[in-house]
This record gives sequence, structure tokens and C-alpha cells, in this order.
Amino acid sequence: MPETFQLIPIAAQALRSRPIEAQRVSRVPWSQAAHQLAEGRLTLLGLWASPSAVSMAVLDGAHHLGLLRVDARRGSFPSVGRLHPAAQRLERTIADLYGIIPEDAPDTRPWLDHGCWGLTHPMGETAPQPEAPGPYAFLPVEGESLHQVAVGPVHAGIIEPGHFRFTVQGETVVRLEQRLGYTHKGTASLMAGAPVARGAQLAGRSSGDSTVAYAWAFAQAVEAATATQVPDRALWLRALMAELERLANHLGDVGAICNDAAFGMMLAQCSVLRERVLRTCDLCFGHRMMRDRVVPGGVAQDVDTARVQALVDLVAEIRATLPSLVALYDKVASLQDRTVSTGTLTEALARRFGAGGFVGRAAGRNFDTRKHLPYAPYDQLQFRVPCRSEGDVNARIWQRIEEMEESLSLIAQILARLPSGPIAVPLTPPDASREGLGLVEGFRGDVLIWVALDNRGRIAHSHMRDPSWFQWPLLEAVIEGNIIADFPLCNKSFNCSYSGQDL
Repeated sequence: MPETFQLIPIAAQALRSRPIEAQRVSRVPWSQAAHQLAEGRLTLLGLWASPSAVSMAVLDGAHHLGLLRVDARRGSFPSVGRLHPAAQRLERTIADLYGIIPEDAPDTRPWLDHGCWGLTHPMGETAPQPEAPGPYAFLPVEGESLHQVAVGPVHAGIIEPGHFRFTVQGETVVRLEQRLGYTHKGTASLMAGAPVARGAQLAGRSSGDSTVAYAWAFAQAVEAATATQVPDRALWLRALMAELERLANHLGDVGAICNDAAFGMMLAQCSVLRERVLRTCDLCFGHRMMRDRVVPGGVAQDVDTARVQALVDLVAEIRATLPSLVALYDKVASLQDRTVSTGTLTEALARRFGAGGFVGRAAGRNFDTRKHLPYAPYDQLQFRVPCRSEGDVNARIWQRIEEMEESLSLIAQILARLPSGPIAVPLTPPDASREGLGLVEGFRGDVLIWVALDNRGRIAHSHMRDPSWFQWPLLEAVIEGNIIADFPLCNKSFNCSYSGQDL
């Protein structure tokens, strides 16, 4: 009788309190899980490899997580992407890094490997790379009066590199195809064999605007693997930093989106508020972006009474100023003309790709790790998860505005209820090889980090999944049918991470 797949769910509390064990499955149940992803019964959270296996994290309808693992010692595994498009870029990355081939995959082109490494699949069975790799094969487009516009990878602004290949008919975009990977850093290779402290530094540098979220997710994974109990004060300080990070990024994004619609006043005003947040972070935590402040076992810096008061004053200032900026955005008709009905993401597509953060929630996918896979101290705080249905640029702006209001409320609650006590504890030494999984809500959405520790407590293998993995493909979808001049507006309304996607 053939095997049938049945998910062994992991509750949120168990996920973050003790080592995680993967559900080892054969190829048939693995493929059955892929079918459930395609049917919408499961949501893909991550797909990654180690030298001899491929792992997949999924979420069921009751918001329980499952971790599946299939053997890949023969150098291949059944493709998930042939049934579920959200997995395709992750599978291409597995082939690039490990040389493990997804069988019957619809897209076998390289993703991170641009032919510049000097070798192939550096984390698997390495081999010399061809000296002159062929040109990247962009997908063909056929039709009358079509022409292509190539943008990047070098851009006019101070942003990271990415190539965008537009096929247009007149000014209307028929297809957009991205090519990323230019900022590949080899982070997984750097982490392999490294001590936990070095891994925490690398995690916090994966995407600079999300350093707190990444560091917290990494710390969660290590603390779960070692069954380390973190002090309450440290957890509340982590949440404080995470909400400050969310607030600063949302302020910057709202201003930048309006600037791309030729309304520079909003950029100027939002930039002033963002700068106030960053300076207060520097005052309170010793770094504008709060880098290296979250560490496995706790946090690296406490806040005293004077710094708490500085944060209270910051919240009061932004609460007093933000409503006038929101009213300004809402009443400028020329601005609304650019943002309303532009770059619309459907709820069906957001759910199919498991889009997290403001991108998914502005299109009706109501998922927030803080609420649906809760972790301390969010399980003790009062907040709502805003959600909209329109899915356009305007909805993504309003989503950010409402999330800023919730962050201000959360910061105020945290400051009023901040518990006393230590801010860090030593990690519990592992008695054997252990795995842990961290899942934290960053400002873009859920950041997932998996860590496998050896019996000495060093990192054996790891994987970091930015929310942008499931958002970049959707940007290709929403620009179709819009004019090419609206691409900067759509792109900034998504604000996907290049560095976080390029590992």
C-alpha cells in the first residue's frame, strides 16, 4: 500500500522552546505535500538544502508549522516548483549551491550563480566552472509591436543591484522578468563551522534594514536548539527594538513612495521623523540600526530611565505629527491618481505565494507571525493586525500607516510594562547535534531562520529566508498591464530586499 502524507504539526510554543525534529518522509509523501501546497491546503514557509537532504517548512490552515525532510544523497529530489511556483527560485538556489537537482523542475536556469564563482555548487560536490558561461536565457515573449527595455543591474540611485527586463507594447508592460543574485555573499558558507556569536553577526547583516528581525530569528533558532530560557526583560527589549525598526522603515517607505509619484514634500517630512527614530535608537541602544544588539541568550544593551523617557517623548512626537501627514497624503488628488488602482495584487495570488508582511496583508492575506505564531512578549500585548483588500499601491501605503499606529501603541505598552531583571543568560551547552527554527515578524514580513548545531555548539548548517523570496515574483505579476513609468512606484511600494534574497 503506498505511503500517504500526513503533516505532523508543531505548535508555536513548542517551535521556540525546544529543539525541532524534522518529519522525515520518502519521495511519495514529499510529492503529496507539494500537491497540498498547489491546492492551497498548505503554505510554503521555506525550502532549503544541506549536503544530503532537502527540507521544507510549511504552514497548515490552523497556523501550525511542519518541517519535512527528504533524502537527497542521490543528488536529486522531487520538484516542488513543478506544482507550486513559489518554490521555483528556492529550488534553483538549491541547485546552484549544492548541485542537488529538482526532478522535472519547470525552470532549471541558475539563480544565484552568475558564472563568476570559479566553481559550481560550492556547498556540495564542487566542480570547476566554465570559463565563459552563456548569456542568461530570459523567457521569450511573442507578439506584435513588442520591444524590450533593460534596467539595471546598476541604477541611478544608491540602491542594490538588480536587473529588470521589461517587454512592452508602447508604454504598457507585457512582461517583467527579474534577475537578482548580484549581491550574493555566501552567508551560508560563512556560517558553516562558525561559533554562534559569529553566526549572530552574519545574520544581522543579511539585510541591513531588518537587522533586528534577522538577529532575533537567529537567536530564536539557537535558543530553541539549546533549550535556553531567555530572561523576560530581554524579550521585551527585543520587541521594543523590533517595533522601532518597523516604525523607521515604514516612515521611510511612505515618504519614498510619494516621492516616486513626484510629491517630494512627503519624503521630506517622513524623512525627518525617520531620522528622529534612528537618532533615538542610537541614543538608547548605541547604534542607529540597532545592529548586534540582539544576541543569542538575550540582548547586549539595557535602557535606563532617561532612555525610556527619550522613547516616550519620541512616541508622543510622532503621534502628534503623523495625522497631519496622513491627511496630506489623503487629500492630494494628483497623488491618489498615481497610487489608486496601480500595481494591484489579487488576494488569490498573495495566498498562492504565501506573501507576508504589508504586501500580503494589503491584498487580503491576513497573516502576522506575532499574532498567528505568537512569541513573547507579543502574546502578552494588545494589538491588532490591519488588513486590507484592494492590493494596490495605495493599499500598501495605508497598510504601512496603520501598522505604524500599531507599532506606536506597542512601544508605549512595552515602555509602560518593561519587566526588571537580567538582559542575557549563557546558552545551554548542547549534549548532541540539535536543530532550531526561528520565525520573527520583520517589517517586510516573516523572517525564517533554520540552524543546525553540532555537538560542540558550533553551526553545522543554516538557512535564512527573507520574506522577499515570496514577494519579488509578485512584483513581476502586478506590473503587467501598467505603464512602464509606474514601475518605480510599484517597486518601492513592495520594497523587496535584494540582499536578503541574495543570501
